[in-house]
Amino acid sequence: MYDEEDLASIRESREEWERERLDPVLDRYGERQERFATVSNHEVDRLYTPEDVADLDYEAHLGFPGEEPFTRGVYPTMYRGRTWTMRQFAGFGTAEETNERFHYLIDEGQTGLSTAFDMPTLMGKDSDDDLTDGEVGKEGVAVDTLRDMEILFDGIDLAEVSTSFTINPSAPVIYAMYVALADQRGVPREKLRGTLQNDMLKEFIAQKEWVIPPEPSLDLVTDVLEFAVSETPKFKPVSISGYHIREAGSTAVQELAFTLANGFAYVEDGLDRGLDVDEFGPQLSFFFNCHNAFFEEVAKFRASRRIYARLMDEWYDAETDGAKQLKFHTQTAGQSLTAQQPLNNVVRVTIQALAGVMGGTQSLHTNSYDEALALPSEDAVRVALRTQQIIAEESGVADIIDPLGGSFAVEALTDEVEAETMAYLEEIREMGDGSMRAGVLHGIDQWYFHREIQDAAYEYQERVEREAETVVGVNAYKVDEETEPEILSVDEGVQERQRSRLADVRDERDDAAVADALDDLQSAIESGENTMPAILRAVKVYATMGEIMTVFEEEYGSYTEQIAPT
Repeated sequence: MYDEEDLASIRESREEWERERLDPVLDRYGERQERFATVSNHEVDRLYTPEDVADLDYEAHLGFPGEEPFTRGVYPTMYRGRTWTMRQFAGFGTAEETNERFHYLIDEGQTGLSTAFDMPTLMGKDSDDDLTDGEVGKEGVAVDTLRDMEILFDGIDLAEVSTSFTINPSAPVIYAMYVALADQRGVPREKLRGTLQNDMLKEFIAQKEWVIPPEPSLDLVTDVLEFAVSETPKFKPVSISGYHIREAGSTAVQELAFTLANGFAYVEDGLDRGLDVDEFGPQLSFFFNCHNAFFEEVAKFRASRRIYARLMDEWYDAETDGAKQLKFHTQTAGQSLTAQQPLNNVVRVTIQALAGVMGGTQSLHTNSYDEALALPSEDAVRVALRTQQIIAEESGVADIIDPLGGSFAVEALTDEVEAETMAYLEEIREMGDGSMRAGVLHGIDQWYFHREIQDAAYEYQERVEREAETVVGVNAYKVDEETEPEILSVDEGVQERQRSRLADVRDERDDAAVADALDDLQSAIESGENTMPAILRAVKVYATMGEIMTVFEEEYGSYTEQIAPT
């Protein structure tokens, strides 16, 4: 963008500025600290100039919104057309209680629903299983059968709402229940919109919620993908999630690299299944964390689009824009929330949300300030939603597409994030002898990802403890008074009510039809068929979550038992 003569002149002017202006101030006052770095410990320079972007090729590296390489956004108008989807996470207790929260959020202006499930549901257990005692409805909504799904979406038009489901090992069952509910209500499947997390590779890397081993888990993810391509084309069947990788302690670059690696592994598995990358590619979506280092996060999002577009073309022969566009949901960093001085979290969330918007996210969840203490209260949820609405309606940042594009600092950081991410991707691919799918599975088996994340998490915590990293209210600016905001608590009667409803469903259903459906599922697994049609038949006759997942566990074995020390 600058010729050599211009750069030489700028270099000469900078040296003069440093000698005559900067050095005297440094000699007299110094700076706040010897080294400046992001939350990920990525060192940042004092000043950025055209020298830092001397190799920038506008068409190749930036381009225009809606065109390759999509660095500046996936849509030509971005938020000038419409703002991002405001999708607040909700779920606790029984389906009735969460349905009430859904209606509250819709009334407050939320534009998309996002569903949290309790631990038994996440792990494919029924609420009356002995292992679920004390956990039913505690950190999300309990869903045992289609009956719960019917109540959960009572009064909500499935053809109009976009719904996200944050669930992984048992994701195919929840997806089947949603499709079954649409069939029951006469809503055409092609009108269903939303996202299923369904990212099992991330579970083995970071979040550690699993039932069956990695390879059959990957097969099941691709079953859902294959079914969704033909049956629910507007529904995203996989949300490839960096969020939990970051929450486990990774750096921003590790979050991006490991997430993209997982995404490419799913692409390869889809291709091995015989699917067309230009057909299923547009149904892949991504989910990223947004932490406090504002410019690093913006650079991460911009680099993610550029890398994805290029590699989908070069590695997988994608031809359409839809298959090469990385579209993503963002959630502010739960890891950054503090129990100390919880109202400080409002500021943290605002900074993080603003970075997500400046980075071009397609949907956004803003954490509530009290989430370090308990499930969010209604007041805290309202503040979190209002944060997004104020950014969208009052700040003006949504009026300019990629407003930081061209910034010397942001472009330099984008290039640095891209280069470091590519180094990781090449290393993982090499572990699989040229296959990202094999490389990711090998990395899981050898605990490669765990070690990388663990080292980064340890390094960050060490900086916090020696106060090289400031956390306001925790290791600096502390106060003595105790702050006890009003927090939401789950009624202890939830478990009893949920178990009672499950017992009623068992009494009312056709047990012979359930047995036949479960036999069909077992046959589908053994014959290598796509399991989604059999799962759908099972949920329609009110087979339970636990009954369906038990079939998979019996066929493939428990991964926990397989990795347990002997």
